[in-house]
This record gives sequence, structure tokens and C-alpha cells, in this order.
Amino acid sequence: MENMALKKWLRFIAVVLPIVIADQAVKLAVLARIQYADSVEMIPGFFYLTHLYNTGGAFGLGADAASWVRILLFLGVSSIAAIIVLVLYKKTPYESRWFSLALCCIFAGATGNLIDRLFRDGKVVDFLEFYIPVVPMNLFNPWPPFNIADMAISIGVAVLMLYFLTGKDPL
Repeated sequence: MENMALKKWLRFIAVVLPIVIADQAVKLAVLARIQYADSVEMIPGFFYLTHLYNTGGAFGLGADAASWVRILLFLGVSSIAAIIVLVLYKKTPYESRWFSLALCCIFAGATGNLIDRLFRDGKVVDFLEFYIPVVPMNLFNPWPPFNIADMAISIGVAVLMLYFLTGKDPL
């Protein structure tokens, strides 16, 4: 039993650590190489590396709130989410690999963005920007910029949704 618990937490570290390191490393590279609000066109008319800050939540929600409100709210929400994910992960059986992976991705993403909020005056560095020409009426065109932490959270939530819809580990 102890061996399974150890393996489960090693899995957690093996998934979370590379995501957080990659997220922070790329953010540091963007900060060092791209001026704020500048873009580097990677795929013409479609994909850009753009140095932006998100002071709000997902898709910039709440960005217009007072600075102290945003910082307290988003630090609090991120911290509570991380604690909930850790408790869920602790209770998840070792054999539930995809559910565990989903929780690891959500925790890693929340941690990556929490690091930004703590050390970048409540701001999160976003840099992946896509223009999707088939979106009707140019809604979300460009798609709101995001980062690796946001991708990890999105992947984790998608896997959790599949899990809850099917009642078992997907794939």
C-alpha cells in the first residue's frame, strides 16, 4: 500500500514539475526577448508569440476590478483550487491514471499562474495568440492570448469532463 502511495506522488511530481518549469521558462524567455505588446509572427495570419499581461481571470474576466481586489481574489481562488485538487488527488486511487493526470494538469496550471500573480504584481504573462479566420463575426478573433499553464488547466478540465460523462477513465 505504501509503495502505491509513493508511486502516486512520484507520478504527481513527474507530471506537475515539467509543466510548471516549462510554463515559467517560456514566460521568462518571452519577457526577455519580446517587448510588452509586441508580437512575433510564427505562422503568418494565424499564430503569434505576443507578450501580454492578463490582470484578470480566464479570458481577462475581472481585469477592470481594483488591483487589490484582483490580487486577493485570484490569489485566493488559485490557492483554494490548488488545495481542493491536492485533496482530490490524495483520495484518488493509483489505478485511476487519467483522473490523476487531469488533477495534475489542473494543479500545475494553477501553480504556474499563481507563481506569476505572486511575483509579477498580480499579472499573468500570456503569449500564445491565434487568429482563427473561420470564427463567425470575428468573435474571439484573435482568440484571447494564453500560456502553457492555461493549456494544462484546459486539458485537465477536458479529461475530467470525459471522466464525469463516462464514469470511468477515458481512453
